[in-house]
Amino acid sequence: MTATRGTGTQTDPVIRRLSAFRPIREAAAAAIERTLRERVLRVDAGHDLILEGDRPDRIRVVLSGWLARYKTLEDGRRQIVNFVLPGDTCNPFAYLLSRLDHSMSSLTTVIYSEIERESFEALLASDSMLAEALWCEALADAAIQREWAVNIGRRMALERVAHLLCEIFERLRPVGLLNGDSCAFPITQMDLADATGLSVVHLNRTLQELRAAGLIVLRERTLTISDLDALKNAGLFNPIYLHYAA
Repeated sequence: MTATRGTGTQTDPVIRRLSAFRPIREAAAAAIERTLRERVLRVDAGHDLILEGDRPDRIRVVLSGWLARYKTLEDGRRQIVNFVLPGDTCNPFAYLLSRLDHSMSSLTTVIYSEIERESFEALLASDSMLAEALWCEALADAAIQREWAVNIGRRMALERVAHLLCEIFERLRPVGLLNGDSCAFPITQMDLADATGLSVVHLNRTLQELRAAGLIVLRERTLTISDLDALKNAGLFNPIYLHYAA
């Protein structure tokens, strides 16, 4: 991990994401930016930011890059339980626990901010609307986990994959990372298989079905959704669980 210099541009996804839950006043946005700039780090793809069993002594906020939150069984099998995207606050209140119960690995180069507990709690105390936005984000993260449980437990393979693609697309929207009907998609087929509980072969076959139906194009680490409404129907996707403010 290496230190890098923070900029206002880097903090934009964070402000945008929090604003999706509650209006963020100008003074609160300035306080967030100052806090995020205090300690900015960079990690290359393929590195663990946290490991199961670590003490959660800091709050990490993703300024850019993608990560996977995962659990590993004793025999080495991995289950990805969530993707962490630009603007996300990683486990904002985990410092209330003694140990972390999962690991988190970078899928791309990631630039992130580390915030000490005291600075984070000062932010919470400084503005009630900002505090509500951070609590809403934590509650939305829990709702995403519930939806993932439904995805693996009840949806068929094509529904699972379609649902996950819709979720990623809709989570990138409020942070300004869509380009029309396309977005960056640095997730490998192995990652997708580990996230959906499918074998790589089954996952590949499912992606081919979605392509053949004219719903998606996956090329050069870019996802293009040709018909978002049709993909949502295929995945039985209802975005209410993301809990963005109306």
